[in-house]
Amino acid sequence: MKIDNSTKAVTPSPTSPSRTRGNAPAAAAGSAQGTQVQLSTASTQLQGADGVVDVARIAEIRQAIAEGRFQINPERIADGLIDSVRQMLGRSNG
Repeated sequence: MKIDNSTKAVTPSPTSPSRTRGNAPAAAAGSAQGTQVQLSTASTQLQGADGVVDVARIAEIRQAIAEGRFQINPERIADGLIDSVRQMLGRSNG
């Protein structure tokens, strides 16, 4: 079986809006005024969660990674994931 290796370059036409991530057409951005957005319950809860992120701890972990002394404990990660799933299942059943 012979495979044709010739390909044609595909380029968007200058009049068609680009649909790449993070590159919304200018017309769509301007027409969004007056549009109502409803946030999910989880999003609303996260907005009020001040102080949840420990910036000092993040800086400490970044430094440890940069110095090559950060160690990953897969058992601890697995236990945390299992606990999170148990909590989520408990909430949905309760």
